[in-house]
Amino acid sequence: QVQLVESGGGLVQPGGSLRLSCAASGFTFSTWTMSWYRQAPGKERELVASITSTGGSTNYADSVKGRFTISRDNAKNTVYLQMNSLKFEDTAVYYCNRNCGGRAFGSWGQGTQVTVSP
Repeated sequence: QVQLVESGGGLVQPGGSLRLSCAASGFTFSTWTMSWYRQAPGKERELVASITSTGGSTNYADSVKGRFTISRDNAKNTVYLQMNSLKFEDTAVYYCNRNCGGRAFGSWGQGTQVTVSP
């Protein structure tokens, strides 16, 4: 069955950095566009970044452009999110998922909490 296991979250000060990882299994990872999403308290889940199956193309939400970098390692079935210059408003639970036509596809993992606070 499909499994997505996110890790790497934590408490970080504003301006700090974190690297999130998402280990995927149960599907042919190398054929899927993968995305990172986040959900802040009281808000809807939003798309943060996407990367095509080969890693040749990436896209970012305007709010994270220039600060976050998505990457993947198809040999390890893992997608990453490098987050730099973190801001209070980046506080959220971060999830990865498959992306089909711009929409999340399939079940979600447990997510990883990112808290930006002094």
